Amino acid sequence: MKQRKIPMRKCVVSNEMFPKKELVRIVRTPDQEVVIDPTGKQNGRGAYVSLGPEIVQKAWDKHLLDRHLNVKVSDDFYAELKEYVAHQKARKELFADES
Repeated sequence: MKQRKIPMRKCVVSNEMFPKKELVRIVRTPDQEVVIDPTGKQNGRGAYVSLGPEIVQKAWDKHLLDRHLNVKVSDDFYAELKEYVAHQKARKELFADES
């Protein structure tokens, strides 16, 4: 059976390559709004961040998403992103144990 190619993306904080499903996509929409894109298909300029609260904190401290998305990202968004990433990481670990 032919093995499928796994799409890889680079985390903008750690500059490491990961499978796309192990990252969260942040999007600057055409309206200059910054949102979390759980589907990975939303229109706009995207940046990927790995699923680690410490990685999000590093991005927040250095305002890395501001540079990658060319827009001012609010502290409220970084807090929301950190909460989302912590939830996704816990969910991933929970379901990994059931397999």
